[in-house]
This record gives sequence, structure tokens and C-alpha cells, in this order.
Amino acid sequence: MKAKTIRDAILAMTAERGDDKTICPSEVARALAGPDETEWSRLMGPIRVEAVRLADEGLVVVKRKGRVVDPHDFKGIYRLAPRAPEA
Repeated sequence: MKAKTIRDAILAMTAERGDDKTICPSEVARALAGPDETEWSRLMGPIRVEAVRLADEGLVVVKRKGRVVDPHDFKGIYRLAPRAPEA
């Protein structure tokens, strides 16, 4: 799976979900690889790498337990949201 495809999927899915909502990285994996857990689970690492890149670029935020976290220093389950528009 190419990073560009993962990138595009993350951006499309976060935009579609909306500013006040988040997506689970496994949703991205399932959208790209289908419902077979063996297939989509292989994408979880590359999705995390791309999520960190997108956060560094200011395009998404990484959230854990509802709070924005440092994309380079978090553990466990996380969610992705579009970067909130600047007021």
C-alpha cells in the first residue's frame, strides 16, 4: 500500500466526518484493505506513520481520550481529526 493512498484516505475520511468528529485508524485500514482483519491489520503501522506526517504538516490532529496529543509522543489507541480552522 502506497503512503499516498493512505494519506488520501485519511484526509478524505477526516474531511467527510467533519470538524467536530474523529475517525479511527482502523476505519482507514478497512476502507483500504477490506473487512479481513488479517489484511487491514497490516496497514495499522503505515497508517500511524502517515498520521504523524499529516499532523506535522498541520492537516490533522491526533487525539487520545478526547484530547489533542503530541503526534511523536503518544501510546495506545488514538483517533484522527481534521485540524480545526484558525479563528
